[in-house]
Amino acid sequence: MNKIVASAILAAGMSMGLAGSAAFSADLKIALIYSKSGPLEAYANQTETGLKFGFEYLTGGTMTLDGRKIVILPKDDQGKPDVAKSLLERAYMDDNVDLAIGTTSSGATLAMLPVAEAAKKLLIVAPAVADSITGDKWNRYIFRTARNSTQDALAGAVALGKGDVSIGMLAQDYAFGRDGVAAFKAALAEAHSDAKVVFEEYAPFATTDFTASAQRLFDALKDRPGRKIIAIIWAGPSPLAEIANFKPEHYGIALSAGGNILPVMKQYRSFPGMEGAIYYYYGFPKNAMNDWLVTEHQKRFNMPPDFFTCGGMAAASAVVTAVKKAGGTDTEKLIAAMEGMEFDTPKGRMVFRKDDHQALQSMYVFKVKSGGKDEWDLLDLVREITISELPVPIRNKR
Repeated sequence: MNKIVASAILAAGMSMGLAGSAAFSADLKIALIYSKSGPLEAYANQTETGLKFGFEYLTGGTMTLDGRKIVILPKDDQGKPDVAKSLLERAYMDDNVDLAIGTTSSGATLAMLPVAEAAKKLLIVAPAVADSITGDKWNRYIFRTARNSTQDALAGAVALGKGDVSIGMLAQDYAFGRDGVAAFKAALAEAHSDAKVVFEEYAPFATTDFTASAQRLFDALKDRPGRKIIAIIWAGPSPLAEIANFKPEHYGIALSAGGNILPVMKQYRSFPGMEGAIYYYYGFPKNAMNDWLVTEHQKRFNMPPDFFTCGGMAAASAVVTAVKKAGGTDTEKLIAAMEGMEFDTPKGRMVFRKDDHQALQSMYVFKVKSGGKDEWDLLDLVREITISELPVPIRNKR
């Protein structure tokens, strides 16, 4: 009798285990690889917040998609390429995620691209920017909702490339910085601008002393005719204030920095009238998704959403739109659905280009306000640069 009871209990347990396994496997599992620790922590946190906001908004708060619970598996790569690669391998193989999103660092993202190809599973790149991700290092399993360096550069050329301008570039000495400078130079050429990059200065990622860099930039620019600008491409805390401390205005040199996260851009208040280009600023887009994001973020965090919060929400929108269009998470069906796919984001419509899976999107030219109604009221919109005005070249080998 005890054996019969024991057998019944075992059978019931196995049945419950199988049911639990089936329920677990029915979850829509998404790995979020991000640099939660390290110098890009703020970017990573915003991406995660935006991703969660996006799924909440797009599922009406249910966090389910086609009857499947959306489960986000966050994994901290510490900004290290080898760690990012290992985490993605384990996410695909051990966690059996349906797809992955990430990562924050361009260098770490480049290390992950071959992993997605080997696993034959999707990697949606956000927020890494280096051109090579959807350029010569790209493969068909990679889609990017983040902008790339060329989109930044083309927008920057619109903002700065007017008239006879000599530009000195200050950038970080890794993929993001070098790709950004190369893209900016190409963008000026593409725009047939009279502006030209006359000097390039690269500094280590975590540089804090810019004395030597500033002097080299000043020496290269000070005797040039026309307008002279030091343009800064930098991830993390901007060296704008440090360069300004060396008084470039004594040489007739102006400063320019592109968009960044709000805490960094607060220092822009010291440079009223400075113009640049930006991927997103909460006050610029006018659409229902952005209105919801601004309202909810202000309510929950007592501040408006930031640069990469928008980016995380855009990635969520790409996932939801793709899964609905593909009728599930089969990788080949997702790829077919996503090539040429349009999807809504807080900054408006994006579209994945079929040739390289780069999301084409608008950018914005801003001018720093001389004052604002609160600490986050920093920028005036000069104009939106539409997709049609951003001729992003195709650089992959497809």
